[in-house]
Amino acid sequence: MDFPWVYGISAMVLAYVCGSIPTSVWWGRAFFGVDVREHGSRNAGATNTFRVLGPQAGLPVLLIDILKGFAPVRVLPNFSQLDPDTPAWMWLRVGLVIATVLGHLYPVFAGFRGGKGVATSLGGVLAVHPGAAGVCVAVFALVFILTRFVSLSSMAAALAFPLAVGLIWREPSPIKVGFAIVLCLLVIYTHRENIGRLLRGEENRLVLAGRGSSKP
Repeated sequence: MDFPWVYGISAMVLAYVCGSIPTSVWWGRAFFGVDVREHGSRNAGATNTFRVLGPQAGLPVLLIDILKGFAPVRVLPNFSQLDPDTPAWMWLRVGLVIATVLGHLYPVFAGFRGGKGVATSLGGVLAVHPGAAGVCVAVFALVFILTRFVSLSSMAAALAFPLAVGLIWREPSPIKVGFAIVLCLLVIYTHRENIGRLLRGEENRLVLAGRGSSKP
């Protein structure tokens, strides 16, 4: 069947709204009286929440950010009346991932000042290609253990996504391959300032030792 444009656009708007939930901002204010955007890297994401408030805040923020990327992609296509695994179905799913990530990057509920989209991207990838998501998590963990740089680990995981899709799973769908490349480039783009700091030797490592333990 043809792509259901009215439903598709409505679903992507809903996914954007879901992605716009500023988990770190709301959690920090509600439980710690702190706006994480005023401390540390001033980024409204899970990494800065770990840095500023410690694991007791960072972990729930991370899990919720993953969930808000996963849930719209898993749930909303089921109401589209599209047949699973058709091109239209896949277009809808990848569109929902991008909409959710854009919501996290530019949240309507937080003055369009969001995070860098890594956790929310992971949630979307888990919904679309769980096997490749597992590879990304493994790459992230390995690079983080070796370097303690979250930014470098995130970019390595992003680069692993299209490589896993194309080389390990040999994905025949050009939609999924193109999606993997676009999402990889988006993550790298959001880390462009981190790339500069890494090259200059100015990037901060993340130390998981509780609130206020890491250099801003």
